[in-house]
Amino acid sequence: MDILTDAVTSMRTGNPVSARTDCRAPWGLRFSEQTGAGFHVVLSGTCWLIDPAGGRTALGPGDIVFVRRGREHVLADDPASPVVDYRTDLSWPVSPLPSAPATGDGPLTSLLCGAYHLDQERPHPLVSALPDLIHLRARRGHHLALTSAIDMLGAELERPGPGADGIVAQLIDLLLLYILRAWLDEQPADAAAGWAAALRDPAIAPALKSIHADPGRPWTVEGLGDSVGLSRAAFARRFTALVGEPPLAYLTRWRMTTAAGLLRHSGTPLGVVGDRVGYGSEFAFAKAFKRAYGVPPGQYRREARPVA
Repeated sequence: MDILTDAVTSMRTGNPVSARTDCRAPWGLRFSEQTGAGFHVVLSGTCWLIDPAGGRTALGPGDIVFVRRGREHVLADDPASPVVDYRTDLSWPVSPLPSAPATGDGPLTSLLCGAYHLDQERPHPLVSALPDLIHLRARRGHHLALTSAIDMLGAELERPGPGADGIVAQLIDLLLLYILRAWLDEQPADAAAGWAAALRDPAIAPALKSIHADPGRPWTVEGLGDSVGLSRAAFARRFTALVGEPPLAYLTRWRMTTAAGLLRHSGTPLGVVGDRVGYGSEFAFAKAFKRAYGVPPGQYRREARPVA
């Protein structure tokens, strides 16, 4: 099982959207706060990223910005330029161009902007551990797959053809995974803690994959440790140090996350859902689920409505 893919998929509540925007200075675009996450790619030209606290980041061609929590921010050719709200139709993968900013006859900047509907109330710890803002600087010869995905997405948005809706949606999903992979790859190889270190660790990474592959198995700390050649105590210490919580706490978290996904997206009977995530009775499953989500599984299923 791919832990990064699982982490992102567990938070997805709707389709991603994206649009290409061309601006001539002076211009400024305000991106309002949203519940999901977003990204920006500077295809050509330069601009500034300005956060509500006044922080400024200079962006150049090929630079990528990922905003994990969808906080309000501004992109502008200059911090002093006038700003208008950036508005798109968030219900469709190929979004129409946003309301045009006041444009002049200055230098041209081309942007690729997108948004993801992600559940921020119960984020996977791999995602919640990310910085609120990730800035990946363009570096020749680095992250070639990410660069290729950007090129394909930009071309499809500029000249959409048959099948564009499906192609664009899948490319935006790929872009998110490539952005997160690039950030993880840039973390120090000798990091002593954190998810980047956990996914590289020769003992903890296989244990995480085992939990994700079969959350319903009656795992024990001793059994997980044995599977990777560590004693119970050594495995528990190492897992907790890298992942940030004990093995069985993470196992329970992933069981409940898996159950919630089944409840949202399938009509699988509650007893079967509970059995798939390791609970021998529907009562035990309901009790554990209510402890995690605050409502019984049946009520959660009735109230859960994925974003279209």
